[in-house]
Amino acid sequence: MVEGKKADRPSFAAQLQKKGFTVVSVPNGADAVARLPELGPDLAVVNAASMGSTGVRICQSLHNQQEEHLPIVLILDADKTVEKSVADVVINLPFTVQKLVNRIKPLLPGDGNNIIHAGPIRLDLEHRRVKCLARNARLTPRLATLLQILLEHRGEVIEREELFKKVWDTNYTGDTRTLDVHISWLRRAIEMDPDHPRFLHTVRGVGYRLDV
Repeated sequence: MVEGKKADRPSFAAQLQKKGFTVVSVPNGADAVARLPELGPDLAVVNAASMGSTGVRICQSLHNQQEEHLPIVLILDADKTVEKSVADVVINLPFTVQKLVNRIKPLLPGDGNNIIHAGPIRLDLEHRRVKCLARNARLTPRLATLLQILLEHRGEVIEREELFKKVWDTNYTGDTRTLDVHISWLRRAIEMDPDHPRFLHTVRGVGYRLDV
């Protein structure tokens, strides 16, 4: 949810959370683009009315950053119009939260045919979605591969270099720090408290282990 804080415009982030959606709210387009690789969202809601703009640049930036099509719902003031190609759904104020929900739901993916289910973790490889307890996130292709490998070897310690080779499909292991970054992103996707992980553990000096 890209949403500013114009006092005279409605905010929808908290209301969508109450409706059961997992919502990450950012105040502007730059923050949204910066967090795309980490979040891998199923959908973006751009509340341009809350920023006093048309949201066109934000929508274009979000599309330019994604390899795959990211569904976008664009919220505009009553008197604003944009080309239909800017977003999948353009909706003008005023409207109810339920109307917004009704426009969002058809754009969200359902479960795919390729599911890995272990303990509380459910990985949908077709749509690259992971569900774990109250967490629900969409993963980048690399994060999905990383989690798939950890799930297939759950309970085993996988050495850092070996994990890096498999996920990045390379024999070069001179710098595996990017693996640590991806592990931290994966923890944010599946752990209730990423700083004190319950499932994805670091085995110091060796590698990582997924316990479910």
